[in-house]
Amino acid sequence: MISVVIPTLNAERTLQRALAPLVPAAVKGLVREVVVADCGSTDRTLELADDAGANIIRTEQGRGVQLAAGCAAARGDWLLVLHADTALADDWEVAVAGHMQGHADKAGWFRFALDDRGLRARLWEQGVALRCGLLSLPYGDQGLLISKALYEQVGGYRSLPLMEDVDLVRRLGARRLRRLDAKALTSAERYRRDGYLGRTARNAVLLARYLAGADPERLARAYA
Repeated sequence: MISVVIPTLNAERTLQRALAPLVPAAVKGLVREVVVADCGSTDRTLELADDAGANIIRTEQGRGVQLAAGCAAARGDWLLVLHADTALADDWEVAVAGHMQGHADKAGWFRFALDDRGLRARLWEQGVALRCGLLSLPYGDQGLLISKALYEQVGGYRSLPLMEDVDLVRRLGARRLRRLDAKALTSAERYRRDGYLGRTARNAVLLARYLAGADPERLARAYA
């Protein structure tokens, strides 16, 4: 059974959409629990999580800290890590069940999609697909399905303020990563706010600096 782990900070606008696809799976017994790791929300995030029956834990700030704490609290044999602004497509249960049955030695990630109809969004999605294909670097907004055993074997999430997702998938390596045949639909709000071109350049620079050995604390300040 799966423990879904979601890090939150003032996520009231997107959390309900992220939780909705998980409800049918919970009824069927596929999802055992939802763990919401919150680092200080002041909006209705915790109220929404409580209404959904989530196990709420409070952590220090930093997504790496949140995810490490959330995964440590999870009771399922499998972990499904999602961002609060990402909702899985309707066919996610089939893809996840197939992965769990036949690929327990690998971590699975979803195809990236944005809730924007414009051409820029489609080009961004193609760019993400290219990055994953060439570099085997899915990001956290693509979700991560991983057995608790494999998660612990590679050392889990580190308490990084940024790039905690890249850090973990690099330790997994390409041979232990597998694309799932379902989409993870992410809010395009930040891309519309920052501009697609600006966001692309910003993310590329941050990734390049991280891979070159830059301090994640400095990168987090630049990302904010």
